[in-house]
Amino acid sequence: MTSAPKPRERRRRLAPEVRREQIIKAAGRLILQQRHLPLKLDHLAQATGVSKALIYAYFPTQYDLFNAVLDQEFQVLAAQGMEAASAGNDLETAATDCALAYFDHVAAAGPLIHLILRDPYLSGRLAPGPARFRDRIVGRLARLARRELKLPAKETIAAINMAITIPEEAGRLVYAGELPLARGRELCSELIASSVAAFKPRQG
Repeated sequence: MTSAPKPRERRRRLAPEVRREQIIKAAGRLILQQRHLPLKLDHLAQATGVSKALIYAYFPTQYDLFNAVLDQEFQVLAAQGMEAASAGNDLETAATDCALAYFDHVAAAGPLIHLILRDPYLSGRLAPGPARFRDRIVGRLARLARRELKLPAKETIAAINMAITIPEEAGRLVYAGELPLARGRELCSELIASSVAAFKPRQG
């Protein structure tokens, strides 16, 4: 006597916010693997276990998706203290604390922010939320730098952009297993301090 076929197991329905989070996390992993934008939606659908139609329902364009990934990354940075660190009154302290918050995140999660912000695909498409967070952090550090270093506005922004590469690169090396975490943090602190010192006006 043959047994009756088992009923097909129904796929568990996830709450919309859980499904959205799942898509964002899968997109982040694929960006780190691919290292450029945009993504192939077939790959994202497969990685998430959903249809392309459902991805479009949450994110009508890939610009929406990448901005959501950025927004989540910036929320993590804010929770790790970058927002508070940037509001300090001393440039070296604020720059070092911001750099270490960024370094720790890149070392643990990969250079996702760098890959998204530096890719021409997102040029001119940055959403107001992520743009405000980025500009708020950079703006605070720029004001401290202009006050303490006496640099013109353009040179100040150039100096900050150069300094950002320090935690970015050190964190990437740790994430790739090419640099120990403790040495990466130490190196990051040393290079930020020496960068600030190099730009300070000489006395006399």
